[in-house]
Amino acid sequence: MERIIRTYGAVVLAMVFWSFSFIWFKIANEVYRPMTIVYLRLLLSVVILSLFLWITGRFEKIKRSDRKYFLLLAFCEPFVYFIGESFGLTYVTSTVGSVIISTVPIFAAIGGWVFYRERLKAINYLGIIISFAGVLVFILNRDGSLSFDIRGLLLLFLAVFSAVGYTLTLNKLAGSYNPIYIVNVHNIIGIILFFPVIMVSEVKHLDEFTFDTRSFSAIIKLAIFASSGAFILFGFAVRKLGVSKSSVFSNCIPVLTALFAYFILSEVLTIQKFTGMLVVIAGLFLSQINKKQKRSEVEILAGKTG
Repeated sequence: MERIIRTYGAVVLAMVFWSFSFIWFKIANEVYRPMTIVYLRLLLSVVILSLFLWITGRFEKIKRSDRKYFLLLAFCEPFVYFIGESFGLTYVTSTVGSVIISTVPIFAAIGGWVFYRERLKAINYLGIIISFAGVLVFILNRDGSLSFDIRGLLLLFLAVFSAVGYTLTLNKLAGSYNPIYIVNVHNIIGIILFFPVIMVSEVKHLDEFTFDTRSFSAIIKLAIFASSGAFILFGFAVRKLGVSKSSVFSNCIPVLTALFAYFILSEVLTIQKFTGMLVVIAGLFLSQINKKQKRSEVEILAGKTG
């Protein structure tokens, strides 16, 4: 019983951390610019994960043939993904952001079919259609107009598609390297990729930089809990429960984010938003059940963010 409690406690806590990441970003963004948040988050995460890998002795050697995949992996995520997600969240609420990002598994399933010929059953396609309908319910007004800034939606979907590219590339590496090691390596490469962006967009704002306890604490939480701790907890759960049973918990992220945002950020949770959210989640469940092929370890790192 104790083992079961630890296992399910780990996967639930990982989902809580990833759900909170949308809220922590909104809090950090009250004072700090998106790219500043991203860069500090990556730096702190690399320090944390490197220490973890050093303590546990899990550093590995990258094969020469796999270097290009690590570079592509880091380009998709964190580089493009964080640009899309971070700037997108400046235009929409954390709840809307979490719902849109939660469609990553759907597009990843489509990409898997296109690139790896992973076939889906009819119920999976039905789930994809239902989830799209849920997103429309969430973002459209009754007269058919957008209820949210189109820039935010486009940027968030950029994050979604970059996450799909990340997932497809990760399929080349997941069987050969430890998931935590992969995350640490692509975060290190991400820091290098972001450096020119930081030099161009953020250096000129250094004179505006100020230390705010609440917002900087949110960045620390993003690094510790969302970018580091959640991956470790989820990896532990996957070893005990398997990928399929563990991954299904990711569908709870939009619900948890909406609830946390309601209590912490005082975001309004209307009946329309709640209905759209439930439809998206229902579609996500349908899109992931009864697959012919067993889901691989690649999904340990897919469909999240933070």
